Amino acid sequence: MKQITRVRVEPMALADLPGVCAIEQDAFAQPWPKDAYRSELLHNKSAFYVVARNEMGSVVGFGGMWVIFDEAHITTLAVDRRHRRERIGSRLLMALVDAALARGARWLTLEVRPSNVDALALYRKFGLREVALRRRYYSDNGEDAVVMWTGNLRDPEAQARLDALRLSLGE
Repeated sequence: MKQITRVRVEPMALADLPGVCAIEQDAFAQPWPKDAYRSELLHNKSAFYVVARNEMGSVVGFGGMWVIFDEAHITTLAVDRRHRRERIGSRLLMALVDAALARGARWLTLEVRPSNVDALALYRKFGLREVALRRRYYSDNGEDAVVMWTGNLRDPEAQARLDALRLSLGE
């Protein structure tokens, strides 16, 4: 059985960018430009980004979103491949959902590659549903993007799902 890395999830800081970019380069066929996260952290008032740190303080995952009015759009989520299947992605997504709710969001949306079956499973666990397909969305290979949305995050059913997930994560 794989050992679970203990992590703490906290807001991303400029000092985290080397670790974030290393994971980004490995995780995505089209990583964001190196200055994109710096710009997001310094200039985008709608943006919120988090990192997961292991016990030694190294970044082992990250995620981000934009919250505009009552909608939160997940922009990115990635975990260091050496630490996948350790529930770090769930911890990051929970932190983003909680931050979205604290900022007044009622809905959560994102795009994901249909080939990313692990991400699709994670998002479904959090109540996101496939609602549309953006044809040839990814320019590196022309792959479509699955558009996913939650129902109203403030509905009792959604709150019960999130409470159960928090409990399962030990939060």
